[in-house]
Amino acid sequence: MKPRINMITLGVSDMDRAVQFYEKGLGLPRMLFEGGAAFFMLTGSWLSLYPWDALAEDATVPATGTGFRGTTLAQVVSSKEEVMEVLDQAVRSGGKLVKKAQDVFWGGYSGYFADPDGHLWEVAWNPLFWPGPKDSDKA
Repeated sequence: MKPRINMITLGVSDMDRAVQFYEKGLGLPRMLFEGGAAFFMLTGSWLSLYPWDALAEDATVPATGTGFRGTTLAQVVSSKEEVMEVLDQAVRSGGKLVKKAQDVFWGGYSGYFADPDGHLWEVAWNPLFWPGPKDSDKA
């Protein structure tokens, strides 16, 4: 099987604000790309931002709607302290704290923030499992 790249695409209502949040606020490395989307490299995948209405049109679904979207994204980090750092960084950058970091039933530590468009991100530390590359110091 040929290698594949996983990509997460978020529909955003204000591209400039969203790019600022992810690039400057959260410090994700942005890829050079000229066009209507912004791409950020993540370990093992990419993050793509695309105008909300255009993404809905591409998926042939209505662009309107509110409430829980049935999807959360997650960032797995290497310590409880790093969970707090990422949540604080997100809030300082214009995100909203949704759930304070806390010990969770599965043995880890996590909290949630919402980006400026309301996409939910969990920031989690799992002492029992590291999903990172095998050659990392966490393997």
